[in-house]
Amino acid sequence: MAPCGTLAGPMTVLASFHLQRYPPGRVREALPRMALDRPLLRSTDGLRFWRLLGTARGRSMSWAADLRRWAMFAVWDEEAALDAFLSTSPVAAFWRERAAERYTLRLATVAARGRWGGAELPVVAAPAGGPVAVLTRASIRPARLLSFYRSVAAVDARLAATPGLLASVGVGEWPLARQATFSLWRSQAALRAFAYDRGAHLAVVRRTRAERWYAEDLFARFTPLASAGTWGGRDPLAPA
Repeated sequence: MAPCGTLAGPMTVLASFHLQRYPPGRVREALPRMALDRPLLRSTDGLRFWRLLGTARGRSMSWAADLRRWAMFAVWDEEAALDAFLSTSPVAAFWRERAAERYTLRLATVAARGRWGGAELPVVAAPAGGPVAVLTRASIRPARLLSFYRSVAAVDARLAATPGLLASVGVGEWPLARQATFSLWRSQAALRAFAYDRGAHLAVVRRTRAERWYAEDLFARFTPLASAGTWGGRDPLAPA
């Protein structure tokens, strides 16, 4: 476990992001876990919020799914609950035994705006220096799906060209309509440069508001606390 940052004062509620990539021969085993893991997660002590997520092939939301890569976002009552899950849960055991690559991030939520399935994420810490993690998700109105996906390519290209982006993945609860992007940035300044650049991303953000693309959306920012494993063959938060 590599430490990625520190926070002043006590902290109880903790968020986590988990990303698994399976070898081609394990895809048929991995896919059913989206259903089989749900009752196990519902009964997990200290797990107050969770979402099992498929992933896209690009850096952000897209039509094309990556059936070898799956994710989970979670919020825990305390770090001990996450530790117990990783060491004893059959869900985490499947990841260890079947995945070719695993990555786990422990996160402190420093800002959250909007809702996810009607729930708000608890903000537990003040912003800290260093790397930043961001989650943006939306339930897209059916009438706006075509407009949304027509905009993805330009935003994806701008994202890939932005200095300071460490890693990014498109994730989703449901195909097409409930989508999200989870990304890691070298600094808050790098994130702001992308978010407020007068290019494709800012234009799309303005259209989403003016044309009411989303029935529900959420923007959340986190301080990474610790990482374990690799994402695409490396730990994006490890020193170069």
